[in-house]
Amino acid sequence: MYQNKITLTPQDILDKDFKIDTRGYRLKEVDQFLDIVINDYEQFQTLLKESEKEKEELLEEIMNLKQENRNLKMSIEIAKSGDAKEVTNVDVMRRLSQLEKIVYGKDEDDE
Repeated sequence: MYQNKITLTPQDILDKDFKIDTRGYRLKEVDQFLDIVINDYEQFQTLLKESEKEKEELLEEIMNLKQENRNLKMSIEIAKSGDAKEVTNVDVMRRLSQLEKIVYGKDEDDE
């Protein structure tokens, strides 16, 4: 992802040679500064790799959670449709019991 946008690698910085002029920079100072830049670059690349790996893991987790969510929604729909039939059957049994009491004239209190 970032590899196309990053021009230099830590090795490119390390291998860079500067032309020496009579009034040029002190080589020791340039080397010390470049060592700091190289270390920062290495840390930057490490962080990018870790971020990419974490992003991939999170995307995979999102996909798993979305699939689990779909499965749960389907289970809920199945459970709702199943419950409606069972409730309907219970209602039918109660109504039948009440009709029997009316038709035969029996109350539970009479027995």
